Amino acid sequence: GHTVDLSALHDYRVLVSSGLDGDTLITGLPMEPVEATVHRLELLAGIVFGLALTVTGVVGALWVRWSLRPLSRVAATATRVSELPLASGEVALPPRAPESDPRSEVGQVAGAFNRMLGHVEDALTKRHASEERLRSFAADASHELRTPVASVRGHAELALLHPGPVPPEITRALERIAAESSRMGEMVDEMLLLARLDAGRPLERRPVDLTMLVLDAVTDARAAGPGHRWTLELPEEPVTVTGDAHRLQQVLANLLANARGHTPVGTEVTVSLETEDTWVVLTVHDDGPGVPEDIQPGVFERFTRADRRRTDAPGGGAGLGLSIVAAVAEAHGGEVSLRSAPGSTTFTVRLSTG
Repeated sequence: GHTVDLSALHDYRVLVSSGLDGDTLITGLPMEPVEATVHRLELLAGIVFGLALTVTGVVGALWVRWSLRPLSRVAATATRVSELPLASGEVALPPRAPESDPRSEVGQVAGAFNRMLGHVEDALTKRHASEERLRSFAADASHELRTPVASVRGHAELALLHPGPVPPEITRALERIAAESSRMGEMVDEMLLLARLDAGRPLERRPVDLTMLVLDAVTDARAAGPGHRWTLELPEEPVTVTGDAHRLQQVLANLLANARGHTPVGTEVTVSLETEDTWVVLTVHDDGPGVPEDIQPGVFERFTRADRRRTDAPGGGAGLGLSIVAAVAEAHGGEVSLRSAPGSTTFTVRLSTG
């Protein structure tokens, strides 16, 4: 048989056969119902295939998600670890990630991650113990050194008061001994203060008139550095904070001593005080040569000292002044920052009024 297009009657399947008496029999069936059935079957097959593909995809996605669930917990644990302050102090790491089948890649990743966390925790614990021993040593050593240093200074000053004739070189040596022992005493006191702040010892908390502290500090700075130009910018109303007056006075003294000691004569130093909502902002600005860019990131770390580009003094401090400023500000719930460029250096201390 073959298919014949009968125009208006559409396609027909025609079969031609010969009879016994020589007649020819032609049989034809319309193809339209068959084609409609085929189209319906094709559509049904497409729908079934699409549904099967969708179900397979959903089931596969759920299976992959289920199989990778331990990896998601590893990622969540890693995120919590990344948000921890690991720089210093005692750090409590989050619980370990649950381990799955160690024969799978995901299980092996979880196991390796947990072992890494164990090593990190051990290292942090050892570091914290080392820091505690170092703080204890610094506090004990500073405390023990105060008496002999004071004794050396006292004996040197007493020898200078001797009424008899003393050779000039001996007098000069005694003066140097007294001066250096005084400087060592200040250094010991600074180290002891830092050790106490590191230990978290509470500070005295009472209302402090910060305006008067600034006035007194600038007056002392004018007397100590008459070659500098000192400028005050204060609000009309007194500014009061809650804190330790002695420690806050030390913050001011250290900032002004830093400006005086690390800038040449003739530098203008401006001290300003203002309030911003619940904060008090103290700034010390100078138009000196600026803090070298290479030491700016660590300027508040201990024993950090600028090079001679910012100081004309032959010596300089021990490098504890600014670290004390940062530690005292932090102990008061505040912060200190530095912005410096050639010709402009600004230290900003923010303290809460509460």
